[in-house]
Amino acid sequence: MLCSHDDFAMKKLPLISIVTPSFNQVDFIHEALQSIQIQDYPRYEHLVIDGMSTDGTVELLQNLSILPGWSNMSWLSEKDSGQSEALNKGFRRAKGDIIGWLNADDRYLSSCFARVVQAFEQNPDVDIIYGDYRVIDKSGRVIRTKHEIEFSKFILLYHRVLYIPTTSTFFRSRVFENENWIEEHLQYAMDLELFIRLANRGYRFKHIPEVLADFRLQPNSKTCSAPEKQRLEHQQIVYSEAPMLYAIESPRIRSLMLFLLRSIAVIRRSSEKLLRGYYWNQGGVFLHSRFKRNH
Repeated sequence: MLCSHDDFAMKKLPLISIVTPSFNQVDFIHEALQSIQIQDYPRYEHLVIDGMSTDGTVELLQNLSILPGWSNMSWLSEKDSGQSEALNKGFRRAKGDIIGWLNADDRYLSSCFARVVQAFEQNPDVDIIYGDYRVIDKSGRVIRTKHEIEFSKFILLYHRVLYIPTTSTFFRSRVFENENWIEEHLQYAMDLELFIRLANRGYRFKHIPEVLADFRLQPNSKTCSAPEKQRLEHQQIVYSEAPMLYAIESPRIRSLMLFLLRSIAVIRRSSEKLLRGYYWNQGGVFLHSRFKRNH
């Protein structure tokens, strides 16, 4: 049978693969799944890698997978060592030209895929694209919109938090074809380690000023439930990867140097956001909250 013109045109579109690690997030995963179903871009696959959830997630996946219109989603549920191993399983299975990472409690905006494809087409030398995002609460209410800065390896290394949001980050397939897997012994700051490693290996990052996704703050997320573990793992990665720190033998001097470098990173990031008008774009909320805290 001859292919129609529409079929031929669709096959020429880049395939997007989305990997979702899943474990006991039944309250939120349906929103994540639906946010992919509503994309205004037709060529994608969604791989859900579940760690043997016991909260009804598996039953939900079973029920959805047999419905019309859900053939682009595939899933498996088996024991793993955590989120990092689940992500690697998904990245190894992904067939796409572009690969994204969506946690089970986050969600994409409906125009996300089309904008990402356009950005990669306009920047053929770029390997990783990240966009802006909204922070939402447990019920899905938007708390604020986060506009990010252009890529800076210095800020990536030394800022106290990771400013590149995985929920709005996409990779060319060559990143994983070159076996840049996630370090599975890491469970809280594995994204930071991956981004530092990719930057050190010469992969090119680019920020696009588009709001692509929602990042959810909810009680069971790692960000909310284990902030100290996340902070310590983040700091350990920086100590081992930052050339200005790992050669310092004195813990006290190394800690002081990290404090100074972080201060510089915060100033550089805040200055770029201020110059771009990002704080004013929030309707003065940021500046008002700073004023209240300082008085």
